[in-house]
Amino acid sequence: MEQSLDDIALFLAIADAGGLAGAARATGQSPPTLSRRMTALERRLEKRLFERGKRGYSLTAAGRALLKEAEPLREAAAQLDRWSRGEHVPRVRITTGLWTARFLAQNIARVWSPGDGWIPEFLASNANIDIARREADIGVRNRRPEQSWLAGRQTSVIEYAIYGASPEVTGFLALPDGYPTTPSERWLRANHGDEVVTGASDTRLMLDLALSGVGRIVMPTYAGDVTPGLVRLGSPIAEITHGEWLVTHHDARHDRPVRAALDALAGLLTDKGLRPARA
Repeated sequence: MEQSLDDIALFLAIADAGGLAGAARATGQSPPTLSRRMTALERRLEKRLFERGKRGYSLTAAGRALLKEAEPLREAAAQLDRWSRGEHVPRVRITTGLWTARFLAQNIARVWSPGDGWIPEFLASNANIDIARREADIGVRNRRPEQSWLAGRQTSVIEYAIYGASPEVTGFLALPDGYPTTPSERWLRANHGDEVVTGASDTRLMLDLALSGVGRIVMPTYAGDVTPGLVRLGSPIAEITHGEWLVTHHDARHDRPVRAALDALAGLLTDKGLRPARA
């Protein structure tokens, strides 16, 4: 039985948003229209795709199966959208934590230039942006991907340490409550939570506060060791040392622009001259 691609696109929007309100904002369709279209789609398929409740729309087993089958339509739709807007050079969306994003932005010109056939677009966030749903093309993660549809390549081992403008600085800097946390942030709260003096929502601001002597900061050694005005105030913190992984969707890694971006990023992230190890 043939299905309307428009209905599948609406199905994907509702699955992504977890309800009609968010999908309505994303698609421009009204919630009643979305509800009617999904009911009609379920009747044609003779399968219930959603569990409908007060907390929104959650996928059934059949809905999850359809989501998996419909995933390739996302990239096709994105390519058509880029083509319709005259964007002939594809953008590769790269999601990373804030420190890694800063490192990549500072060094990307070493491995990329505007004539390379792809354009890097950085999505810097400590929150996980979903690669499986193609919210990003490549992610730099702190662990090996567990999902079977994701491919991973280890690039390095990342160490963290405490830094300050001088050993005399006391107190710590932390993210405000409610912001996405990281292993280093959780370690800081668990071990020095009563010593937090202030903080900021942005890595650059947090670093500026540390350089001003307001407090100590926990940060990757590859960033802290090369920042003028900071001194390391202890050995690397073993509990939060972790591997670093380049992650992408299995299907996307065969895309020429994504493959080129993966190779370029791997070159930066494995360059021991840019991120030297220090005991």
